[in-house]
This record gives sequence, structure tokens and C-alpha cells, in this order.
Amino acid sequence: MKQTVAETLIGAVVIAVAGAFFTFVYTTSGIGSGSDGYRVVAEFQNVEGVSPGTDVRMSGIKVGTVVDQSLDSDTFQALLTLSIDNTIKLPEDSSAKITSEGLLGSKFVALEAGGSQTMLKNGDHIIYTQSAIDIWGLIGQAMFNKGDDDK
Repeated sequence: MKQTVAETLIGAVVIAVAGAFFTFVYTTSGIGSGSDGYRVVAEFQNVEGVSPGTDVRMSGIKVGTVVDQSLDSDTFQALLTLSIDNTIKLPEDSSAKITSEGLLGSKFVALEAGGSQTMLKNGDHIIYTQSAIDIWGLIGQAMFNKGDDDK
């Protein structure tokens, strides 16, 4: 009987610690932050390495999250829906580019504010975009096309 009570208490402590850990991960990872804010859409040629949950940053600070990605069936462009914090007001001529943390780091969407007096609203589109750069494609080109410049 004494052993059963001890095992039950230890099990309860383990479950409480696991619950606290999952709560910590949920709140610090930004998983639940996609619904707060307004949404804008950006159109790119290539969104390799970006998926829902990817950070949206401005001056290196996280200001939002990628909440959806889709393919425009008419233009075959990739559409990213970005959820931007309500405290950040972006001018309508702002730009978005896909970049990475260092040479082999994870990708994120970097925003750069424009100079317009008109601000983006929920559902608007970011017109000026720069797609992800395929670093391995560039390395392959440099390696295998080295002698082709003379032809």
C-alpha cells in the first residue's frame, strides 16, 4: 500500500513536469501567436525552406509568422500569408524577402518598411518581394560551369 501511494505521487510529479515543459515550449516558440495580428499576402517565385510557422522579422526582430502557403494556379507563383503583429504598421510600399541566418541557417521572411503614408491593412498584398536564393544551385553552377566561359 505504501509503495502504491509513492508510485502514484511520483507519476503525478512526472505528469506535472511534462505539462509545465509543454506549456513553456508552446509559449516561447510562438506556435500560438499566428492568430494575433493582421494578415498580408506576399507573392514569390521560390519559397524553398519557408513553411507555416516560419518567422517574419523586421530589423532582426520577430514581428510575425508565416501562417499559410499556397500556389497561385494562374501565375504559378508561391503565395505566403503572413500574420503581422498589430503594433507594427507597415507602409503599403514595404518589401519582403526570403533570407537565411548565415550561409546554412534556417530561412525567414525579412520585411523592410517603405516610405508611403498609406499603411497595409488586413488582406492587402506586399508588392515588392525577393525570392529565396538556391545556394546549392549557385555552388553547382560555379563548380560545373567554370570552364564554359571561353566557349
